[in-house]
Order: sequence, then structure tokens, then C-alpha cells
Amino acid sequence: MKAIVYHNYGSPDVLQCEEIEKPTARDNEVLIKVCAASVNPLDWYLMRGKPYFVHIMAGLRKPKITRLGVDVAGRVEAVGRNVTQFKPGDGVFGVCRGAFAAYVCANEDKLALKPSNISFEDAAAGPVAAISALQGLRDKGRISPGQKVLVDGASGGVGTFAVQIAKSFGAEVTAVCSTRNVDTARSIGADYVIDYTRRNFRQSGQRYDLILGANAYHSIFDYRRALSQEGIYAIVGGGGVQMIQAMLVGPLLSLIGSKKICLVSAKVNKKDLVLLKDLLESGKVVPVIDRRYPLSGTAEALGYLGEGHAKGKVVITMEHCNDK
Repeated sequence: MKAIVYHNYGSPDVLQCEEIEKPTARDNEVLIKVCAASVNPLDWYLMRGKPYFVHIMAGLRKPKITRLGVDVAGRVEAVGRNVTQFKPGDGVFGVCRGAFAAYVCANEDKLALKPSNISFEDAAAGPVAAISALQGLRDKGRISPGQKVLVDGASGGVGTFAVQIAKSFGAEVTAVCSTRNVDTARSIGADYVIDYTRRNFRQSGQRYDLILGANAYHSIFDYRRALSQEGIYAIVGGGGVQMIQAMLVGPLLSLIGSKKICLVSAKVNKKDLVLLKDLLESGKVVPVIDRRYPLSGTAEALGYLGEGHAKGKVVITMEHCNDK
């Protein structure tokens, strides 16, 4: 079968589409014929081996795991002997290791049935980004109806889901994005949109009950100043400086006063995948897909993601799967 493989860290040029052995499902696994996958910043960092601490997790000199891709959607081909929740022919979505391939194996607890009314491409766009947004808003941010919520980086993969999920909780949502993405932010339900090329949310005087930094570029102190008295700043993504601030300074600032700062590390699980399925099925959440690439174009897809201008998600499609 065809799969994307890399043996050295570097630019997208290190990715190769190779013929490898088709996997076999273990006792608690499901063998999936992949219809679509999507790329995430995690794939970019693992491929590049940067920042350098990635090497500690992925391999000091060379990647220990030579396959990329986490988000997946497809049809069940076979199931392990202990699998009870799925059967061959089921459409599923969720997460696995090495999703950029014709076939993958995934633990049944990391999958859910795909909503029947959306495409495999839309389903593959969701798991990591949507659940990062969900857990950031609900678990870390303790979102509740009527709150004023700011989503910084509202046009990216996590951000487009965060705006819609926050609206599904009954919040008043302000989206921060660039000029080219203002219409998209409005179309997915943002109550207010701030074009950061023309206006800085820090200088508006508005205070927010919850700020989700989906692509945080400002100082942690700027976000803290924009919080209400009991406000929470949850950081999902951003540059190296912002993430280091969140890890080192955030806990200290949270001890001072009533404002809280927290770092979101999403954990994809069946319960939240089922909740995401319901949101997708009801139309309360609609994936925003910027571009689609075939499996052979995965290097180009990651290169585009790495430029930092993707609107919503970038999806990898399989020629052998065109149905819902």
C-alpha cells in the first residue's frame, strides 16, 4: 500500500510516498481504508524536528516513528477480535498514527461513527483541531452561556472550530483574524470580528470572560490585561515565545489575583468524538477546508500549512474513496 514516510528531519522534501506493507488490526484495533486525513501543526513540527525539544519526543538524530498524520476518516475494513463497537463497512473518524496512508490501524476507543450527512473529508478535518477547541473552551475555559469570548487566530484550524463551538455553548464571540478572513469569521457565526491589521483588540478597552489563543502572537501579559476580573486565558497554539511563557509564567500569574492562564493539551477520546459527531450532524459546527491534496501531494500540503496562512483545515484525499 502507499504511505507517506520520512527518515530524516527537514523540509517537506524529506517526505516520500512509498510502498509499504498493509497493516493488520490487533485485538483492540480497527483496520481502516483511509478516505481522507488532515494535516496539523504537530505534523509540521515532527517533520521539521523543531523546536528542538521535539527530538526528545520523536528521536534525537532521526525520527523513531517514520509516519506522519493523526486525523483520519474512512471505512472499516476489518476489526480485531476484542472490538465490539464497529464492524466492516462502517464509516468512522478519529485519530491514529500514520494517517497519511491507504490503510491504517486505530484503537477503537479513538474512533467514532462518522456522521452520515457529511463527507469523509469534512470528518477528517475535525478530530484534533475541534477537540482542542472544545477542551480549551469547556474544560480549561469553563465556558458558559452569555459569556464574552475572544478567539485569537479565528481563521485557522482550531480557531474556526472554536468560534462555532463557543456559539453552540451560547457565548458572545469575538473573532480576531486578518482582512482576508473577516468574511469567513462572520459566516461561521462570530458576533464581532476584529481585523488585526487595522485594530488591536488590546486597545479596545473590552474585557473578556474567556480568551482562547488558537494562534497566540501577543505577550501573555497582553491577554491577561484583556480578561475580566474572573477571566481565563486558554492557549492552544502560538509561537515558541508564547508557549514558553504559558508553561513557565502562566502558573505564576494564575496565583496572582483571580485571572487564570492555562495551557491546553488536547486528549482525543471517544466521548468527545461522539459529541463532535453530534455537533457536525446537527450543523452547529461546519468544517472550514482551505485546500485539498492527494496523498502524493502531502509534502506540498505540509509546505502550505507551514506558511501559516491556511484558512481552516488542509485535507489529504484518497482517490479510491469518493463516496460519503
